[in-house]
Amino acid sequence: MTHATADARFRHEDLGRLMALMTGDEKHGPAATSTLDVLWVLYDRVLRVSPETAEDPGRDRFLLSKGHGPMAYYAVLAAKGFLPVDWLPGFGTFDSPLGHHPDRVLVPGVEIASGSLGHGLPLAVGSALGLRAQGLDDPAVWVLIGDAELDEGSNHEAIAYAGPAGLDALHTVVVDNGSATHGWPGGIASRFEAAGWSTATVDGRDHAALYAAFTAPHPGRPHAVVARVEKKY
Repeated sequence: MTHATADARFRHEDLGRLMALMTGDEKHGPAATSTLDVLWVLYDRVLRVSPETAEDPGRDRFLLSKGHGPMAYYAVLAAKGFLPVDWLPGFGTFDSPLGHHPDRVLVPGVEIASGSLGHGLPLAVGSALGLRAQGLDDPAVWVLIGDAELDEGSNHEAIAYAGPAGLDALHTVVVDNGSATHGWPGGIASRFEAAGWSTATVDGRDHAALYAAFTAPHPGRPHAVVARVEKKY
């Protein structure tokens, strides 16, 4: 299976222009822009999924838990051909499929409806378990969460389960923009390490560093990448 192929018109440098097509209220701009580079590296170089294979059982799964700021996600999906660019200006309007939270029924390529904090990682654990139960060893499961989501207990239950379960198909990217209420002693990665995860902490704007962290081997263990970006406020 191959990675998504971008429309020849679009490169990473064009994503800002695509995002600018989405106007209106309740945009959660910082939540969206904090994820832009992570999303591009994943869809451009890592995820084995394309518009043609979006329903293939052997595809990689990407779950956007940080769905309350989906503009960057929609821009990347458009650049990669999952949805038409001419959908973007309608973002958030009454008759647009592009809502303020992504809807898996309405938006091609979207795996889960999301936006409420704390749901994505538990769903990703369930997805990895489901693939294991079906004997599907090749697909990877990726979930992108925000650091503030670690304020939610559901995530800590998922982290505590996934490590001992050896869910090596599971990959979590934590975009850290300093918006968590409580934080974690020793840093975010230490929370995952305590539960037996493989971890990496990198600059969330450095594409080479992100790619290296995303593709690091982690046999027998789930993998967490903490992508640090500028603070939200």
